Amino acid sequence: MKLAINLGLSLVMLALSLWLVWPNETAREALGAAFDHLAFAELAPTIVLYIAIVAVVHFCRAYRWNHLLAPIGVRLGLGRLMAVSSVGFMAILVLPARLGEFVRPALIRQKGHVSASAALGTVAVERIIDGLVVSVVVFGTFIALHDAGSPGWMMPTAYVSLGVFAVCLVGLLFALRWPAWTVRTFLSVTLLAWLAPRVARKLEEKLHQLIRGFAVLRDPKNLVPFLLWTLAYWFMNGLSCWVLARGMGLDMSLVGAFAMMGLVAVGITLPNSPGMIGQYQWLTMLGVSLELAANVLTKNHAAFDADLFGKVLAYAIFLHGLQVIWYVGAGLAAVATPHVSFSELWAARKLDPEPVAGDAPAS
Repeated sequence: MKLAINLGLSLVMLALSLWLVWPNETAREALGAAFDHLAFAELAPTIVLYIAIVAVVHFCRAYRWNHLLAPIGVRLGLGRLMAVSSVGFMAILVLPARLGEFVRPALIRQKGHVSASAALGTVAVERIIDGLVVSVVVFGTFIALHDAGSPGWMMPTAYVSLGVFAVCLVGLLFALRWPAWTVRTFLSVTLLAWLAPRVARKLEEKLHQLIRGFAVLRDPKNLVPFLLWTLAYWFMNGLSCWVLARGMGLDMSLVGAFAMMGLVAVGITLPNSPGMIGQYQWLTMLGVSLELAANVLTKNHAAFDADLFGKVLAYAIFLHGLQVIWYVGAGLAAVATPHVSFSELWAARKLDPEPVAGDAPAS
């Protein structure tokens, strides 16, 4: 049932996103012209530079996870860490509704030592810290770009994004400081303890295991390096978007590139379409429109600029395509190494089949 709901939401997002970005006849001609005008021989150095930056992004994104795992007694060798992370990143991109987030935790579980639920707790911390960082980026860049012609949704989006992830961080801190009370409160508020007592008991156990993965929040020795790697990851991510935009002839500033990147990062926390197709392009175009032209997406507007629409959509398609090639390629290459096998991936389909002694609920 959960899988059906996730797939349903994913397909709805796919249909909505494709409808939002699908070009009309005039825009289709402009899109074709935008691709025709791309001089791939001249663009090649930009693509090489972009891929080099993405490789740094990939390393920062993967390497920082060890600092989240260390407080729960897990330390992966560099080869294993990069392989597991690469497969996990590929799964996040390919699988709908962010189901790929479960792959990394499932691959590193060790019976009697660490459960996938505890490892999933580290991923929860990672996602929330990432959300806070990009929300701050969105907030700062949106303020810098905001003017009288900005769309009405611009600043409310920044405030809501910052508020949501700040509340999530407060929830993490409460769960870490008062785990039993936080879990009981959650079960009471959701009425699960009353509606489904057996499910509530099982969920209570899993939530305590999950909270174990929050341990980095009281371990400055690992938290500080994790935050530094996270800042490096997001800075290089924004830089890569700017480099590709400039190489494709879009007059986008570095601030505009970071605004676009932040909006995409916040937007894909929603249930994503398969491969983020349509969704990634729409969010990219929406982010670019904040600086270049507020009406770039209004296909039926009298001031609609078809040529700009074609250029921006070409950029969004190119950006997404290079991301897909990189992450799918890296994931498949990882599976070909001794560090991750197809049998492990098959076993990972069940996140955490039984409780682990080392993850007993805290008293």
